[in-house]
Amino acid sequence: MENEQVYSVSQVNLYIKNMFTREHVLNNIYIKGEVSNCKYHSSGHIYFTLKDGKGQMACVMFAGQRSGLSFRMSEGQSIIVLGSISVYERDGKYQLYARQIFLDGLGALYERYEQLKRELQKEGLFDSSHKKPIPFYNNRIGIVTASTGAAIHDIQTISARRNPYAQLILYPAKVQGEHAAETIVEGICRLQKENVDVIIVGRGGGSIEDLWAFNEEIVARAIYSCKVPVISAVGHETDTTIADYVADLRAPTPSAAAELAVCEIREVQSGLEISRVQMAYLLKRKITQNREQIERYKLKLELLSPAYQLRQKKQYLVDCEERMRELMKLKLQRKKHQLAVYMERMRGLSPLEKLQSGYGFVTDSKGGVVRSVKEISIGDEITISLSDGDMKAIVEQKRARRR
Repeated sequence: MENEQVYSVSQVNLYIKNMFTREHVLNNIYIKGEVSNCKYHSSGHIYFTLKDGKGQMACVMFAGQRSGLSFRMSEGQSIIVLGSISVYERDGKYQLYARQIFLDGLGALYERYEQLKRELQKEGLFDSSHKKPIPFYNNRIGIVTASTGAAIHDIQTISARRNPYAQLILYPAKVQGEHAAETIVEGICRLQKENVDVIIVGRGGGSIEDLWAFNEEIVARAIYSCKVPVISAVGHETDTTIADYVADLRAPTPSAAAELAVCEIREVQSGLEISRVQMAYLLKRKITQNREQIERYKLKLELLSPAYQLRQKKQYLVDCEERMRELMKLKLQRKKHQLAVYMERMRGLSPLEKLQSGYGFVTDSKGGVVRSVKEISIGDEITISLSDGDMKAIVEQKRARRR
């Protein structure tokens, strides 16, 4: 015992659970049996036993999976359960965790449904990259459904309420029974040629047999290859067909499809009015901006035009001429003033002015200016110039002044 590994009960149960989890077949398995000990718990969970003549299996459907059950189970019913098998660790028991439950007899259809769904999904028919957007405003709406029944009535009523101007073009197809799938395909092809904006393909709710035409491969491929956007509207909200997966948009009911395909005309009109007001405002503002820009260009052109440039140059020449005159006048005034100052100074230095004041101008016999008594001798002849004439004199006496 010392060298042996000892495991706890929970470890063993977890190990066995992991073994179940890794087994792919047990994670998505259909099991057929008879209902026994069925209990609807207050929490929403359903506990029951699935049995046949040789064995039984504990089963549970949690409240979150109840959408996969379209009827109420009761003792003794023969059903087919789709789910996964795993171990409940607390009790160490394995049980079936149900996702969908069908009454026996429908299992083959569901198997075909699941197989086709897997094949088409693998081919990429469900990829969102292939889905076309639904136009906002549809003027011509094609409808593939029965000419009688609640589906077309609901579509007509909602379309008339939302947009009475929308044109509905009905292709009266068979939506259940023999050759229903072929008429649905024919309707899709015919409506494409009518240049409709969108096509609604659908019918009211029903059993899996009633809805089976919309699970046919030819319908799925017709919807996928359709050049016009397709809205599927098959059954009630809990019913999902192959057509729903392939269509560009799924509506839970025909009424919802009409809501999606037919826009509310009042909203369109209101939006158009808002757009009209906005466009008028933007247009007015644009015109004002362009006018202002044209005025700026006009002014710029005027400033750059030869005529304007000549006027500017002429004005500049006139201004220069006027300034030259002013400068010359100012220059002459300054020169005249300066000349007057010089003349006044010259007048003060003029010998004649001195002579007018009683002074005389003495020169010797040679005409030289006598500036000092030292320059003449007794007996020299001198000339004395006065303001009104000259006179000759002989020097008889001279006397130097003391300084």
